[in-house]
Amino acid sequence: MEKPDSTALLAWYDRHRRNLPWRAPPGIHPDPYRIWLSEIMLQQTTVATVGPYFDRFVARWPDISALAAASLDEVLRLWQGLGYYARARNLHACARAVVERHGGVFPEQAEALRALPGIGDYTAAAIAAIAFNRRGAAVDGNVERVVARLYGVREPLPAAKPRLRALASALIPDQRTGDFAQALMDLGATICMPRRPRCVLCPWRACCAADKAWPARRHDRDPVYVLARCSVVNRRSDPGSPRRGRVVAAAWHRAPRLYPFPP
Repeated sequence: MEKPDSTALLAWYDRHRRNLPWRAPPGIHPDPYRIWLSEIMLQQTTVATVGPYFDRFVARWPDISALAAASLDEVLRLWQGLGYYARARNLHACARAVVERHGGVFPEQAEALRALPGIGDYTAAAIAAIAFNRRGAAVDGNVERVVARLYGVREPLPAAKPRLRALASALIPDQRTGDFAQALMDLGATICMPRRPRCVLCPWRACCAADKAWPARRHDRDPVYVLARCSVVNRRSDPGSPRRGRVVAAAWHRAPRLYPFPP
């Protein structure tokens, strides 16, 4: 089996990258403010939902200093409907901390970013990689799924997290680390999806353990896919249906708990 090649993933990304409002065009240096704002908004929220909120925020407050000068009430009003309001409070607190501690300039190192309100390990790694091209693994649920399938990791979460992070770190190239981080995110969001992954279009298909172990169109044999497939039954079946309960229970029993059921 071939070794995963960052060049193949980056070539795929250059052709198929998503056009997102916070993503800088090719050849343009990313704006750390826009990357940070998008990463906070995207926590537990879909890209489709975040888009209009992001546009309204940057139209109202185009940079970190403008956001820091706003009142918390103003921020909460514009955030209304996005949910998880602690994120909005941390957003405002973080903006003020960047202005007060760093003169309105985001620090480039993940360690310094983690010291800011509302920024955890993943968000710090994502900002450092995308905005500053720093080498570090930005590992969210999508990336965990991609790496677990790529290497055939069957260990349950959260115990598997350190191994998945180490495997993801080993994939990072020396150049274009920000593009690579976004390429992994796009791969998980558009190709290596929880349900009905589009394996035939994957740039890493030739080196993917899941694709090799379970033949095409037989992904129900993969524990990862079993959970995802039965979550569809869980979502679509009548809540009172005995069949619904039996199918979900059987799948949970025979599949390792690599990933939880989607909400």
